[in-house]
This record gives sequence, C-alpha cells and structure tokens, in this order.
Amino acid sequence: MKGQGANDVSSSAPARHRSRRRSLFAASAAPSGVRSEINVTPLVDVVLVLLIIFMVVTPLLHRGVPLDLPATRHHARRPDTGAQLVVSVRADGVYLDSTPIPDDRMADTFLRELAGRRRPVHVRGDRSLRYGQVRVVLDLLHEAGADTLNLASQETR
Repeated sequence: MKGQGANDVSSSAPARHRSRRRSLFAASAAPSGVRSEINVTPLVDVVLVLLIIFMVVTPLLHRGVPLDLPATRHHARRPDTGAQLVVSVRADGVYLDSTPIPDDRMADTFLRELAGRRRPVHVRGDRSLRYGQVRVVLDLLHEAGADTLNLASQETR
C-alpha cells in the first residue's frame, strides 16, 4: 500500500498542475477590459483641429507686402505656386516679394530676376495709387522680358 500511496501523490501532482494551467489559460482568454482595437476618435479630433487651423491660416498667407487691392466683380483666382515673381507697388515704393527695390535699381533688379527664365509676374498695385504709377512698373517688367503679367485684385462681395 505504501507503493500505491506514493503513486497517488505523484500522479495527483501533475493533475493539479494541469488544472492550474487550464485556469490560467481560461483567465487569459476571458475578456479583461483591455481592447486590442485602435481608438480612432482622438485621431479624427486631431485631424479636424489641424484642418480648421489650415483653413483659417491659409488665406492670411500671401507673398508681398500688405496693401489694399482694387476690387473687381469678375475675379479669377489663380493659386500661388511659388514660381511667380510677385511685385507689389505701394505709395512708399516698389517691393519684390517683401524686399523694397530702390527706384534707381528697379530695371536692373527685374532684368536679374527674369534673365533666361520664363516666369509669370504677379503685379499687386495698391488701390490708392494712380494708374500711371503702376504703369511705370509694368513697362519696366515688359522691358526686362516678362512674358506673362497678372494684375492682382480682390473679389467684390
């Protein structure tokens, strides 16, 4: 009987381990509250906030110096690709992007910027100026070799 008792102890030990293993496996298979899915709601919230920020900031981004453009009813919108040469004409002078150009160096500056390249030129003239003041800049750009001249305006609302 001693041999049988010893057998019982050794044979019962693996059975206990098996039952523990089953209970550990069963516990890990049971839902524990942790989900393996990706929650998309915070991602959508961040993307919508970024979209709103870009929608608000984009109209404020324009090259050149601030000025009051003439208003037109039939306004054609052309995107700024960065390839255009932006020339702004204000009462205090002429600007290439946002850099002031002295009157005596205007022709040389336009020649240097347009030399050998076919770039469209975007001319922004202040509403308060007389046509003759903007026309001088247009003539200098034409003499420098500008093929395409666009005059900026804003849409009447």
